[in-house]
Amino acid sequence: MKILISGFEPFGNDAINPSQDAVLALPDEIEGTSIIKVILPVVRGEASDRLKAKILEHHPNVVVCVGQAGGRTGLTIERVAINVDDYPIPDNAGHQPLDEAIAPLGPAAYLLTLPNKAIVTAWKAAGYPASLSNTAGTFLCNHVAYACAHFTANHFPNLKTGFIHIPYSTSQSPDHPEAFAMTPNDLTEALTIALKVIINPSHPGQTLEGTVC
Repeated sequence: MKILISGFEPFGNDAINPSQDAVLALPDEIEGTSIIKVILPVVRGEASDRLKAKILEHHPNVVVCVGQAGGRTGLTIERVAINVDDYPIPDNAGHQPLDEAIAPLGPAAYLLTLPNKAIVTAWKAAGYPASLSNTAGTFLCNHVAYACAHFTANHFPNLKTGFIHIPYSTSQSPDHPEAFAMTPNDLTEALTIALKVIINPSHPGQTLEGTVC
């Protein structure tokens, strides 16, 4: 079994992105499963193109994308990705699309297909604040989640995909003193827990949700 997991480079005014750091800190193998790591640029189109290239190169069984959601008060896993780019700030190349489709001929949305509720249950059992989210926003996180789901639905329909949002790292706390943050070690451990649930899908509360629209 192979899992492809992605993080993002820093963006906006932040010097680091905890999704990059947490993904790169993961081991190359967990419980006999190969963990393939890739860091995506925060650039419209380039991010999804790089992810698609890695899928074609490695033919993983599962794709897990990870991004920063500064301001959230815990770990969140996304239920849905929507077909819209509506960026509140420019990406790292200066693109700022407003109300534009990610895939002009694509469906309005995809329900993502990781065992979302089982992962939330496992995070809570480990003592981490966690919840299921019904919005991935309209910036690069949603862009990648939708583009990945759309690509795999058309080319690898049995491939499971999903998106995890992590909060700020404590390494960012000097710049975001009022925001909730988790330590870098805890963020990597939370991703490890999620991957273990995916590898061994027998955790209580598991649901495998299908693609719609």
